[in-house]
Amino acid sequence: MRKVFFLAAIAALSASCLKIGDPVIIDIRESYLAGPGLFVLNEGNFRSGNGSLSFFSYDSSKLYNKTFLAANQRALGDVPYSMDFIGNEAYIVVNNSGKVEVAGRYDLKSKATIDNLTAPRYISFVTDKKAYITSLYSDSVTILDLASKSVSGYINMKHPSEAIAATLSQAFIAHWAGGNKIFVINISDDTVVDSVEVGMEPESMVIDVNNTLWVLCNGGWQREHFAELIGINIQSHNIEKQYTFPLITDSPSCLQIDGPGENLYYILGGVRKMNIYATGLPQSTFIPGLNRNFYKVAINTVNSDIFVTDASDYQNKGSLLWYNRQGGLLSEMEADIIPGGMCFKLETSPVIQ
Repeated sequence: MRKVFFLAAIAALSASCLKIGDPVIIDIRESYLAGPGLFVLNEGNFRSGNGSLSFFSYDSSKLYNKTFLAANQRALGDVPYSMDFIGNEAYIVVNNSGKVEVAGRYDLKSKATIDNLTAPRYISFVTDKKAYITSLYSDSVTILDLASKSVSGYINMKHPSEAIAATLSQAFIAHWAGGNKIFVINISDDTVVDSVEVGMEPESMVIDVNNTLWVLCNGGWQREHFAELIGINIQSHNIEKQYTFPLITDSPSCLQIDGPGENLYYILGGVRKMNIYATGLPQSTFIPGLNRNFYKVAINTVNSDIFVTDASDYQNKGSLLWYNRQGGLLSEMEADIIPGGMCFKLETSPVIQ
């Protein structure tokens, strides 16, 4: 039933662009969080502890800010960076606070806090019983026991870790800062079984419909290497596709993929779109950046809506921009301080269906 309202909201806005202010939160338990939408992780000012969570509701077509604070009467922490769901729980990775907040999927009520982690970045639920958490500074990947919500072990990679992509049997983990390798983990026994040398600083990865692991390498922050987009066969671990960006100053970021697994998206002077069967990199932007500071992009796997965060000056409040699959702007909404990564929640709470 909610999918009908979900599509109706899109149709209502498809003919115009709206700039929406910050709506008033009335009752977080029964309102927007139960319906389909998108969470936005606002990083806040470094070491200020003012990171927050926003929620874009497809039911109302509005962005609600400071939702974790409203649900729990306490701040989320310092630099919330990524988020994912398993079952009825949301896991929110808060990088500089060194913790993962576990909350209800449909109400954000706190269930547990897993702390004493070293600069956690991303979480991946590799089975229904355990997750891996990568780290910007630690040489080990943390193994999380989901039943007890506690650390059960570590995988010594001898390198810091960043992006992670997993299949039923393998996890691929990128050594980003100063690195150029993708490490392959056997999920059954949590061991490193292989590594693939790629371009400098692989920062994001996705797996397409043909089981190709696409790796976006930004070339390093000092711009000493050309950025690359690389396709790896996930069975043989061989590189099968390799595209080099034309300018040494090119620094692409935030690789994403659509629901069918056939179109890649990333940020470079705006949002660029590339079909997985293309023979070269796109020469122009799909969504021009204009004067905006595009930071992260996310693709709705159901209808291919495109959401982009504009981090403004990386000091103050930014924006969430909502585009349709053709790249037409549907809405611009004010987010909180430094809006960054995003996470979709496209189903409705079973309690109110």
